[in-house]
Amino acid sequence: MPKHKSAATIDSSGSSSDSGPDPEPEPAPKKAKKEKKEKKKKQEDDDDEKEHMYALSRQRFCNVREFRGKILIDIREYYEADGEMKPGKKGISLTIEQWRKLESKMDEINESIQALS
Repeated sequence: MPKHKSAATIDSSGSSSDSGPDPEPEPAPKKAKKEKKEKKKKQEDDDDEKEHMYALSRQRFCNVREFRGKILIDIREYYEADGEMKPGKKGISLTIEQWRKLESKMDEINESIQALS
């Protein structure tokens, strides 16, 4: 037969206690420390990104950044939300190889622009 624990326990004074098990002490707030580290790292990452951002117009920027171990040249529209600039959907990210190819075609592109102007 299974043994059952009694819901009521008797302490040394003879009275019963119906309050149930004692609440477990709360663990130390480790999240606060972790959040501070994440916030600091994010701020450092944002500072690094801002160093490599070049304004093309009021809300268009060229940004050189690293993503998943690859360096990308990101030409993108930005929008303002909550007082900070955030990247929008409209834009393109070029790998270094694609950027080099575009660079090599720059003279031809400039000639085409001159011909159409």
